[in-house]
Amino acid sequence: MKVNRREFLTATGGLAVYFVLPGCGQNSDNVANGQAILGNRVEIDAAGIVTLKLGKVELGQGIGTALAQIAAEELGVDFSRMQLASVDTDHSPDESYTFSTISIQQSGPRVRQAAASGRQFLLQRAADTLDVPATDLGVADGDILVRGAPSGLSYWELLAGHFFEVASAENNPLVPIEKYRIVGKAVQRLDIPGIVFGEEYFLQDLRLPGMVHARVVRPPAERAQLTELESGPAEAMPGVLTIVRDGNFLAVIAEREEQARNAARVLRESATWSLAEDLPPSKNLYEWLKAAPARTIVIASQQSAAASDSSAKTFSAVYQRPYQAHASISPSAAVALFEQDKLTIWSHAQGMYPLRTAISHTLELQPEQVRCIHMPAAGCYGHNGADDAACDAAALALRYPGKPVRLQWERADEFAWEPNGSAMHIEIHAQLDQAGRILNWDFDLWSCPHTSRPRSADNAGYLIYAQHRSGPLDIPPARSIPQPSGGADRNAIPLYAFENLNVNKHLVTDVPIRVSALRGLGAYGNVFAIESFMDELARAAGQDPLAFRIAHLQDSRAIALLERLAAVSGWSDRPPPGSGEGWGVGFARFKNLASYLGVVFQLSVDTDDGAIKLRQATAVCDAGLVINPDGVRAQIEGGIIQSASWTLKEQVRFSKSRIESRDWAGYPILRFDEIPDVQVHLMARDDQPALGVGEAAQGPSAASIANAVFHASGQRLRQLPLSLKRL
Repeated sequence: MKVNRREFLTATGGLAVYFVLPGCGQNSDNVANGQAILGNRVEIDAAGIVTLKLGKVELGQGIGTALAQIAAEELGVDFSRMQLASVDTDHSPDESYTFSTISIQQSGPRVRQAAASGRQFLLQRAADTLDVPATDLGVADGDILVRGAPSGLSYWELLAGHFFEVASAENNPLVPIEKYRIVGKAVQRLDIPGIVFGEEYFLQDLRLPGMVHARVVRPPAERAQLTELESGPAEAMPGVLTIVRDGNFLAVIAEREEQARNAARVLRESATWSLAEDLPPSKNLYEWLKAAPARTIVIASQQSAAASDSSAKTFSAVYQRPYQAHASISPSAAVALFEQDKLTIWSHAQGMYPLRTAISHTLELQPEQVRCIHMPAAGCYGHNGADDAACDAAALALRYPGKPVRLQWERADEFAWEPNGSAMHIEIHAQLDQAGRILNWDFDLWSCPHTSRPRSADNAGYLIYAQHRSGPLDIPPARSIPQPSGGADRNAIPLYAFENLNVNKHLVTDVPIRVSALRGLGAYGNVFAIESFMDELARAAGQDPLAFRIAHLQDSRAIALLERLAAVSGWSDRPPPGSGEGWGVGFARFKNLASYLGVVFQLSVDTDDGAIKLRQATAVCDAGLVINPDGVRAQIEGGIIQSASWTLKEQVRFSKSRIESRDWAGYPILRFDEIPDVQVHLMARDDQPALGVGEAAQGPSAASIANAVFHASGQRLRQLPLSLKRL
């Protein structure tokens, strides 16, 4: 007999804390009077286990551990009692996506309130049991204290044989920061043991009884049409269970993994496709980008007549970023099972509820017929192929009900079909007065959209299956993400104070290559351009690049961070320009509202072959209240290394008809022996709210490397990936 969790807790004793959150959910069916009832958050059982239910999925960044620290702190229990439940649309709260570096900022206060509500409820119940005022009670690892002394009563005894549901409230007293025992400490991440000891942790490790295996045969290029197919040879191969053709969607289901892969190869060879051959010329990508149909949007405009100066000198520069891939180490995958009129999907996408909405619409099911369960895989850091793999598997499960269908993408499919980070063309013009002060700043960027997430019925057409099936869904028009978050224009507004400021986005509406969110969105290209140009202007003004930045800042936290960065990096002792040894600085506050981060790169440039060798990166981060310092450092280190790979190596290459970089040889990434030593320093800001750090390092790192290359070689590189050979 199956026993659900509520029945189990009722029998053994437990407490579930629920919360009500205005306007977060994606599912309008749950909305009443402007509020979305999003389900339970914290469960405590009589055995002393505390389960935290999150709506934010864990992508390897450690947010689950950090949020569990917050819950343990407020409940007054040891961290060893904490465990995390997988995000599951049948049981978890709806918190949309894990994205935009907002998980701690969004979920942290909710978890804190829920845990505080649970603590307050249990303390009041203890007060009634002990017949003492609740104000006299405290708690130490679940043991109730009366005026600091053990009472002989615990949470677990209060729960034995009872089940309670408690609504989260905002008026409960919170643990003051000066009494924190767990928040601010480097605890072991909850997900690490499962990875280290080879448990069934990653999605690719999932094995279900009776599971079958599938492969999709993708077209050779976008907008290709399947004109002829001879499926007989593949159908006759060992283990093949069925061949599925639905418009331009072609797939095979087999008993074993290798059988599905072999049959897919034969299908690929027997299929004939017509190609569109409509991609822009690769050599003239940026000219095409600037000339393509676009929608111009004024992002910021500030004018001051006092800033005019006829003696000011004008400077201009152009910066360019190519299409770039997520390049996840493992290709996308999913498992789906359709039985008893219910579709269950195991996926590593970034948002289970939006995924459920898009897939249910695409497959013409009701949302309650679809259950999405998150399992980790290689970090996607944006919208990669995970959503598409989930929809592929779901569509095939409907065609082959009663058996779990495991779908695995090929490496070539991942590079050819995942959405890429959009290319960018940026032009900046500025004026310097005689004192070396920036008077005017004009910034124009051209880019395709930076998001195409299939999150609703209106944009389910972003899914590949929805485009390839018979009766395809419409692809939504290009979407502009508004400020302050922004998409292509994320971080396009400098944090620096300028008298005259103009920032314009030219959103290219003709999208030749599939694009969507890549870590940081437009911030990577925009900060690279802004911080490179600030270096160029500092040189024109004859000023120290770091001091030049400080002189144009009014934000006291930004100024303090750059001063700290100068001290810990040894900036004043850097070698002279042109010595072959380069030092460069880059700085930004992500989205101008998340973490502040500055980085100094040290590198060398070989004057004979132009090779760039990274040596050391020194970063300083102001993330407000830090929940887990090891987690913050790991996020910054990973961001610096990923950005270095983008900056020196990564570029999607394509011909007139298709993407050509379909393996690691065609799309190289930074190797282990090329990784620099990384040092991360955190600024103590326990009196400030916690700020997101996940994407803070991308832009500053790119600019820091480019500025260091100029310092070492005297050559200014403005096109990514950086290459002295290109000069």
